[in-house]
Amino acid sequence: MSYPQIKEFPQTTRRRFRLGYDKTTGLLLISPWLIGFLLFKFLPILASFGLSFTDFYLLEPDQTRFVGLENYTRILDDRAVGFLIVFTINSAIRTIPLQLAASILLAALLNSPRLKARTALRTLFFLPSIIPSVAIAFMWFGFADPNIGWLNRFILRPLGLTGFNDLYSDSAFALLLAINSLWAIGPGMLIMLAAMQSVSSEIQEAARVDGAGPLMRFFRITLPMTTPAIFFTLVINLIAVFGGVILLDRGNTFGGGGSPFNSYITSWIFEQWQLGYAASLSWVFFVLVMIVVVILFSTSRRWVYYPDRED
Repeated sequence: MSYPQIKEFPQTTRRRFRLGYDKTTGLLLISPWLIGFLLFKFLPILASFGLSFTDFYLLEPDQTRFVGLENYTRILDDRAVGFLIVFTINSAIRTIPLQLAASILLAALLNSPRLKARTALRTLFFLPSIIPSVAIAFMWFGFADPNIGWLNRFILRPLGLTGFNDLYSDSAFALLLAINSLWAIGPGMLIMLAAMQSVSSEIQEAARVDGAGPLMRFFRITLPMTTPAIFFTLVINLIAVFGGVILLDRGNTFGGGGSPFNSYITSWIFEQWQLGYAASLSWVFFVLVMIVVVILFSTSRRWVYYPDRED
C-alpha cells in the first residue's frame, strides 16, 4: 500500500516566508517608536512647513491667512539673520574641533591595555553626557556668577586675584560654551573607542616590528583607520551644535542650545508670537545645515578610509 507523499516547500519559498515573518515581527516591535515619530515629529515637521507660508500669530490663530513666500522674502531683509548665521558657524568652529579632539584623546587613553579599571573609567567619563544640557548650562553659569559663584568666592578671591566679573561678555560666553560642550563627549568617545578597538592587531604588531613607535602607530595607522567614526561623530556634533533645547519655566523661555540662530527662532515664537515667520526661519536654517552636511559628504571621499571601497 502506497501513501501519498507530502510535497515539501521549495527552499526559496520557505526563505521568503521567514523573511516576511521577520519583517512583520520587526515592524510590530518598533511600532511604538514609529507611532511616536509620526505623531510627534513627522507631522509637526510637515505642519511647520505649511505654517511657513502663513502669517500665523499665536494670540490670534483664527485670523491666519496664506501669505505665500512673504516670510521668506522677509528673511532677506532681516539683518539679524546673516549676523546670527555667521555667529552660529563661528560657535560650531570653536566647539566641534574641541569635542572631536577630546573624544579621540579619551578614547586613545581608555583603549590603552596598560590602563587599570578601564570599564569603570569609561562609565565615569560617559556619565556626564546623560545629564540634560540645560542643567549643565545652569550649573556653569552658577559656578561663574560674579556675585554668588564658587569661582570668585572660593577660588579667585582667596588667591588675591581680581575675579571673574563679566559673565555675559562675548569671550566669557564663548569660553563657557566650549567648556559646556565637553560634557557631552561621552557618545563620541564610545564611538571612537569602538573604532580603535576594531583596528587589526596584526597591523599594529607589524608596524611595531618595523620600528614604529606608539605615536607613529597612532597617527599613521589608528587615526586614519578610525576616520569613518570621526566623520560620523563630526556630522552628529554638527547637528547637535546647530540645534538646541527649549526650557519653559514659569513663563520664561530659556534657550539652552549652542546655536544663536536657534535662540533667535525661539524668541520669535515665545516673545513675538509669530509662528509663521519662525517656521520659515527654521526651514531656512534646516536648508543651510543640510548644505553643510552635503559638503561634508562630498569631501569625505578624500579623507575617510573605507576598507571595502574599491579604488
